[in-house]
Amino acid sequence: MMIREESSADIPAIRQVHFAAFGRSAEGVLVDRLRTDGLFVASIVADDDGGIMGHALFSALAIKTSAGLLSAVALAPVGVIPRCQREGVGSALIACGIRICRERGKVAIIVLGDPHYYAKFGFRAELTSKLKGPFAGKHWMAMELIDGCLSDVVGNVEYPAAFALVD
Repeated sequence: MMIREESSADIPAIRQVHFAAFGRSAEGVLVDRLRTDGLFVASIVADDDGGIMGHALFSALAIKTSAGLLSAVALAPVGVIPRCQREGVGSALIACGIRICRERGKVAIIVLGDPHYYAKFGFRAELTSKLKGPFAGKHWMAMELIDGCLSDVVGNVEYPAAFALVD
C-alpha cells in the first residue's frame, strides 16, 4: 500500500471510495466542492497497486479569535472501502495528512468523529471547549500542530459552505 497525495486521475476513484464507505454520494460531493473551491490543504489516498482503497481530506478552516485568524484545517471526510477497513488504512491516511498539514504551516486540525479512534492521533474534545461552531460535545475535537496554539483560545470555527452538503 502506498500513501500519497491525490492526482487528478484519482478523482473518480475517490468518489467511489466514499460511496462505498458511507453508502451515499454526499461525502464525494463534499470532496468535489472543496476541491472546486480551492480549499484543499492535503488530499491523501491509499493506493494498492493502482486501486484507490482509501481517502482522507484536510481542508482550510478558519478559527476567528479576538487576536485574529488561526490557520486551521478540517479533517473530513475519511473513507476506506469496506473490504479494507480495520486494517490501518485510515490511520495511515490520517497520519500522513497530519504531517503534511504541519509542514504547510497549519496550527490545528478540527474533526468530528469517534473520540476513542481520534484520541490515538492526539485529538481532544477539551481543545474545542471554548470554540463556537456548528458542532459541540465529545465528538468535536481538535489537535494542536503547534503546542499551545488553542490554549485558552476563544473563537468561532467557520466551516466552508460545502460542509452544509453533508448532514
